[in-house]
Amino acid sequence: MPEQATLTPRTPQVAPRGRPRLAVVVGSGGMKCAAAVGMWKVLQHEGIPIDICVGCSGGSIYTAAMAMGMDALEAEKHTHRMWEGLFNRLHVRSVLRSLLPRRFGFNERLGLVDDRAVARVMRDLYGDVRFEQAKIPLHLAATDLRSGEAVELRSGRIGDAVRASIAIPMLLRPKEIAGRLLVDGGMSDPLPVSIAIREGADIILAMGFETPPAEQLNSMLGVAGQCISTTINHMLRSTYAFYSAVHHAEIVPLMPAFSQPVRLGDTHLIPYLIERGEQAMEAELPYLRRLLAAGTERSLA
Repeated sequence: MPEQATLTPRTPQVAPRGRPRLAVVVGSGGMKCAAAVGMWKVLQHEGIPIDICVGCSGGSIYTAAMAMGMDALEAEKHTHRMWEGLFNRLHVRSVLRSLLPRRFGFNERLGLVDDRAVARVMRDLYGDVRFEQAKIPLHLAATDLRSGEAVELRSGRIGDAVRASIAIPMLLRPKEIAGRLLVDGGMSDPLPVSIAIREGADIILAMGFETPPAEQLNSMLGVAGQCISTTINHMLRSTYAFYSAVHHAEIVPLMPAFSQPVRLGDTHLIPYLIERGEQAMEAELPYLRRLLAAGTERSLA
């Protein structure tokens, strides 16, 4: 099997003297994760450096690009191109196996969407760049399909790890890495703030996305999606509540509000999503500046 992302320990880096370490965590949210580009644009405009990138599910797409040193405006251009037609084609064999398992043989690796377009996007965005080549330490979250355990990916090829983290159950086929069959990181932890805390972040920008309930449930996939989104919404709220209570680090919650449902094929909403991400970050910018200033003063004292 070709060498892919593996699970290896990393020693937390020492914060540069004179300022606190800032982590960006972007959780699961499908196309809504494009809002991370808006947050990124504000940070870049303000000259605020990022020390740790943590991503989960759709959020891994953007945190990986941040860690590689991609410019926010370049990421915005990629966003407009990458989502178009990404989920339009069915994976016929998987459809047959799901409908007629006795005849075609059920396989746990099935995914109803033909993921060749996804593979092409992974190649275009990340190529063969590895974690150790990233300009900012990068940590991506996935879930072991068989055990249900949360899995952290932090070495090997970045594209492989992103592909594992975005493997939406039933839609995109799982990705095998280091002998484990991995799926969407949002299934085990939709906002992996704990990774940023463990890596020694002093301030954490935590961007999460709630999914409003569907007004109508008229398909099996619709019902399944409703169940998954309800579970993730509760996990997301619990994550914010827990880490805000224990105060291991200063956590700045960023939850962009959307006035309409955002589905995987709604590429026309991308400018709106990015704008909402900018607005969410700008609203917290005065508080973030105060945290950075206070942390710098403590470091120099």
